Amino acid sequence: MQLSHGGESSPTGAPVARWSVEQVLALAPDGASLKAGTRLGAAGPWSGTGCDASGAVWGLCKGSGSTPYRTVVDTTGPAYACSCPSRKFPCKHALGLLLLRASDDGAFPPAEPADWAEEWLTGRRARAARESGPAAGGDSVRGPADPAAARKRAERRAERVTGGAQELEQRLGDLLRGGLAATDRSGYGLWEETAARMVDAQAPGLAARVRELGAITGSGPGWPVRLLEECGLLHLLDTAWLGRDRLPDPLAATVRTRVGLPQSAEGPPVRDQWLVLAQYDTPDGKIVARRIWLYGRGSGRTALLLSFGAAGRSPAQALPVGATIDAELTPYPGSGQLRAELGEQFGATTAAGPPPGIAAAAAPAVYGNALRDDPWLDAWPVTLRDVIPVPSKDGWQLADAHADAHANARADAHAEPHRGTRTGSALPIAPAALSRPGLWKLVALSGGGPVTVFGEIGHRGFEPFAAWDPGEDEEGAGTTGGPVVQLV
Repeated sequence: MQLSHGGESSPTGAPVARWSVEQVLALAPDGASLKAGTRLGAAGPWSGTGCDASGAVWGLCKGSGSTPYRTVVDTTGPAYACSCPSRKFPCKHALGLLLLRASDDGAFPPAEPADWAEEWLTGRRARAARESGPAAGGDSVRGPADPAAARKRAERRAERVTGGAQELEQRLGDLLRGGLAATDRSGYGLWEETAARMVDAQAPGLAARVRELGAITGSGPGWPVRLLEECGLLHLLDTAWLGRDRLPDPLAATVRTRVGLPQSAEGPPVRDQWLVLAQYDTPDGKIVARRIWLYGRGSGRTALLLSFGAAGRSPAQALPVGATIDAELTPYPGSGQLRAELGEQFGATTAAGPPPGIAAAAAPAVYGNALRDDPWLDAWPVTLRDVIPVPSKDGWQLADAHADAHANARADAHAEPHRGTRTGSALPIAPAALSRPGLWKLVALSGGGPVTVFGEIGHRGFEPFAAWDPGEDEEGAGTTGGPVVQLV
């Protein structure tokens, strides 16, 4: 197993934060790796361990064979290498090495890297330097081999998407003329057939939204209202694509992204001290999508890194939650879009406290403003400060610590989840989060007192992703203990 993905180490002698146990566990690609890595997080199977000031740790792990596995981690990437045959990143040996480092600093005496570790570290950093430098021969970054051919391919695909959008408009019209109640009798086959037509039209974004319509039908009380709302949004996306030439450039880029056309990161890179807020995986068909949320302490920007893993492999990109990395991010185009691409990294990762937050009552307005730039947003990232998790009739809410929590708990939690915003000083926790163990972590961390919580607010409520110890100050210098608690 071997992986290297971006970044350079810090200069020798730069301070390197030791990751907490929870930050290491968050890097596990799956439950099996987490369990196996935890078993290797003790000193017993390890020998020849060491670390240096640049952020590298290494060691030899005894396995079933006569030769121990050679494992090295560059924590400034992070990046991992191991002589084991695993195709998971990081493998159980890398996880075990980092867990041992997190729990027993004395097991890693400062030293020069072993020869085999030094060879990998030198090669990795040389590759990173070449990739971040100018193109060979002083040429600028090369574009498509044949720009004219690429333009023709893009035009042909746009024509197919246009045909798909026109067909979808006809089907939506037929649906509304026949009445929404009839969709309950036609079954899911109608939606799957329509989605397949959108795939043929090379519009995967439209196909995904059509499949979501099929999941709404017959899904519980009030489903016709929810179906009508989603049909309206799909109609809006169709008409936006058909009239994209008349849209402002940022909104036109958003529409292209929403219908499923590929976009590339562009624009000037933004260098900042980026706090890693949360990292979690979600299934997306036959692949796994990994989302990493970052907050720029200097710019105040929130950014999303997306990576994907296919055929049972976890995404390669992973960052320690709660740490701050000095790095450049290149944003993707589109109004209201947060996605960015991780570029060059400078220096070491350091532990840090929570970002500044807003009151619960102000969060719906933040989501509402984002909807003006991107009407198809399901949710928007926000950090809430001084909130208390309190039970309600239908689940849980995050109540403003400075308001009457008991009054908030009695607030109406029975309204249908329309695409709008709630007012008041309490936010309902989204149904998707109610069954996760993270909810009880949040309740335990709070203990009835105020906490800082990062997550997404949308028309279904607030979905918490991470929380900070109540004693940790905003924009604090942080501690090596890693005060952040992951909730996903």
